[in-house]
Amino acid sequence: MSPTTTLAGLVTLAAAAPLAVWFAARRYEEVPCTLELESTPEHFHAHAVITATHVNEGDEVQVHGAPSRIAIGEVRTVETSATVAHASAPRRWWTRLVGVSEISSLYEVGFEG
Repeated sequence: MSPTTTLAGLVTLAAAAPLAVWFAARRYEEVPCTLELESTPEHFHAHAVITATHVNEGDEVQVHGAPSRIAIGEVRTVETSATVAHASAPRRWWTRLVGVSEISSLYEVGFEG
């Protein structure tokens, strides 16, 4: 391997490192959260409602203090908090790009009767 090739590789690596950091960077925000829980014969769901900030593509939400169980037939609303890890601009773009191709796989489901 020639010194020129090694130098070119180092320059490429040095240029790619800030881009990788920018892609992986996240901004964290602690926000209030309302959990709407329902376990009835008609509905079984858990919704996290966050109104203090906007959640975009690529963001991650971690809810704190959620109950681990809910009785059958119970409808409950819990006020708690959540941590939102906001994605960087390149990560949001990448999530949108990949998400479009991933959702199309749902269209390939067939039903036989």
